Amino acid sequence: MLSRVFTTIRNLKGPDWAFLFLTAFLAAAGSAALYSAASGNLLPWAWPHILRYGFGVLLAGLLTLIDLRLLLRHAYSLYAVVLALLVVVEVMGHVGMGAQRWINLGIITLQPSELMKIALVLALARYFHSLPSTEGGRLHRLLVPLLLTAVPTVLVFMQPNLGNTLLLGAIAVAIFFAAGIPSWIFGMGAAAIAAAVPIVWASLHAYQKRRVMTFLDPTSDPLGAGYNINQSLIAFGSGGWSGRGFLEGTQGRLGFLPERHTDFIFVILGEEFGFIGALFVLLAYMGLVLYGYAVAFRSRHTFGRLIAVGLATSLFLYLFINTAMVMGLIPVVGIPLPLVSYGGTAMLTVMLAAGLMLNVSLNPRLGREG
Repeated sequence: MLSRVFTTIRNLKGPDWAFLFLTAFLAAAGSAALYSAASGNLLPWAWPHILRYGFGVLLAGLLTLIDLRLLLRHAYSLYAVVLALLVVVEVMGHVGMGAQRWINLGIITLQPSELMKIALVLALARYFHSLPSTEGGRLHRLLVPLLLTAVPTVLVFMQPNLGNTLLLGAIAVAIFFAAGIPSWIFGMGAAAIAAAVPIVWASLHAYQKRRVMTFLDPTSDPLGAGYNINQSLIAFGSGGWSGRGFLEGTQGRLGFLPERHTDFIFVILGEEFGFIGALFVLLAYMGLVLYGYAVAFRSRHTFGRLIAVGLATSLFLYLFINTAMVMGLIPVVGIPLPLVSYGGTAMLTVMLAAGLMLNVSLNPRLGREG
């Protein structure tokens, strides 16, 4: 075991070390923001965040050591386990903030919809890896991956969790595209989605509809549904170019900004470190995303290539949706900022993704089974 650890460390290249550094930088930025959000206290958010990152590094390291062929062999089993957890959530899940999304395990509260992002990527990568390239354009060959995507997406939508529903669907689309599915099939899918919009709108909860309407007119309910985004924009504006200074922010530290430790953590960084500090954070994320796509480009097997594409796309969507949401560019859908927002399952998911991408980077070939 130790020899394999040393071999893995020796095989790490410049981009891999840069990837590890960027994850550490973002986790440190998150810890600083959470420390500030608690008015200069490590508790209740910053210290658990640091511990979770440390545990995540350990998990990522262990995942890097696992033979990719083992993950290929058990991809469907892992998917089935996480899908069963989603069913458990629907039957007896923990309710919080008006939604039933968690399983209370006593020492931790697990959110299976986050883990499904990893499980879905593995399952779809496993399917297309085994599919002959000439079969990708046949509609009947797409029934299985569509079913693999649709079942968890519907379960997550029922929680309700619109943000993760959109993420699961978008991740699947990225993998379908990378697998070489013909463009006319995407056209059919877009038409089907457009036709389903009225049905989806009718299925939304009242608070979700209010979020959409508030996005269209933030001034319509400034003390109600529009309160969060209005406070967010005030904080960004007060930060200016260089920020108000660490621990000097008012919107977050004085409690004007709700959910400042989760969905709106980027606002804390923007207020205290300004446009320049926020830009450094965004560049760090883009470095991680580009690393993932570079790993996909170097991979010589479909399984690894689709894993890297799916996980890099997931990270980009996390980043885009959260930052666009807190800046009022899209409706608020409840997506955390990976490695920065407070949240155990979200941190676990991102670090598992990091371990998988490093594994694919270190193993561009699968060997005999690939």
